[in-house]
Amino acid sequence: MIKRVPIGALKVGMFISDLNNDWIPHNAQRRQGLIKREETIDRIRRMGVAWVYIDTERGLDSEDAEPARDVDRRNQAALERAGEAEPAVPAKVDWAEEMAAAQQIHSQAQGLVGSFLNNVKIGAAVDVAPIHQLADDIRHSVLRNANALSCLGRIREKDNYLLEHSVNLSVLMSLFGTSRGLPADILHQTIVGALLHDLGKILTPDEILHKPGRLSPEEFEVMKQHARHSRDILASTEGVGEITVITAAQHHEKLDGSGYPEGLKGDEISEYGRMVAITDVYDAITADRVYHKGMTPTQGLKKLLEWSGDHLDPVLVRQFIRCVGLYPVGSLVLLESGRLGVVIETNEADQRLPVVRVMYHTRFRMPITVARVDLAKPSAQDRIVRAVDPEEYQLDVRKFLS
Repeated sequence: MIKRVPIGALKVGMFISDLNNDWIPHNAQRRQGLIKREETIDRIRRMGVAWVYIDTERGLDSEDAEPARDVDRRNQAALERAGEAEPAVPAKVDWAEEMAAAQQIHSQAQGLVGSFLNNVKIGAAVDVAPIHQLADDIRHSVLRNANALSCLGRIREKDNYLLEHSVNLSVLMSLFGTSRGLPADILHQTIVGALLHDLGKILTPDEILHKPGRLSPEEFEVMKQHARHSRDILASTEGVGEITVITAAQHHEKLDGSGYPEGLKGDEISEYGRMVAITDVYDAITADRVYHKGMTPTQGLKKLLEWSGDHLDPVLVRQFIRCVGLYPVGSLVLLESGRLGVVIETNEADQRLPVVRVMYHTRFRMPITVARVDLAKPSAQDRIVRAVDPEEYQLDVRKFLS
């Protein structure tokens, strides 16, 4: 049986099935295996891991262990409670109307960020003005209808993670900051910080930055320096505000001090650093990468809740769930009718009733005619049973998002 145990109860002879640390990018530890030495437990503890999952059929059990299914039930209940509030960013224009503008913004965004990073890397003249304009365009698109850019953020390629992650993070920060009512100037600076948060990776050696597998502990220490490099480069760049620098510098800091580069704790981390840490983790763990299979959006939200308190701000996590919705855009959901649908729009009045695009029937195990279904309308006569993993039905949800 798979169970979760606190790090203090971990001992030699247990078999780890999941280190439960997907919040650490380029995880430098094996995710599974039998614990044979106390040194292994010490390394896991130093990583800031509070809870791990063990397989009691392959190793020792513990009286402090809790079945994984009970943990998941509690996380699901917490997710539903967090999702009870209405989303705070009502759409001003129709999704289809905004999609054209969003596609243009999204297609230009990666090129602009990529050019900026390259110019900094080669020491060429740096013009921040296009990045500021891009941040404004993203903020305005989110204000008009956040679902459009959110949809495009789910259509991503494994081999272009760095740029896509930066753009997606800026969209999430725009949505998050808007829902929290941040003043326009501060919100703008956090979006710019999200766009350029990984700027410091231009100083990370390519053999480490593009390594397809796990990093060694020594390589991971080198990788961790990118946040400090981002801070230093932005702080010395004309036209970049203080909050932009803070946002980029603190995106890997954690409440318990286990983050980096400074190991800040609690209130030592700014409000914007705590916000970007949540959005950074969420986007990272829900993305498919060469060495990492992404979680579904719903699984990602439940992990944010599980890591709250130790690593992430619990109040802000609940607020983030409120703004992205109980079933975030890009989620694949099973309906009572047996149909599967991809969420393309959240519902401003009831997060349980988004707009979905149905395309498959589970009872017949076959594709059906693609159709848009607004679950909030009485004519829909259907409801969501649960979120599902696209792999269960070998579906590529990206094809149904744009």
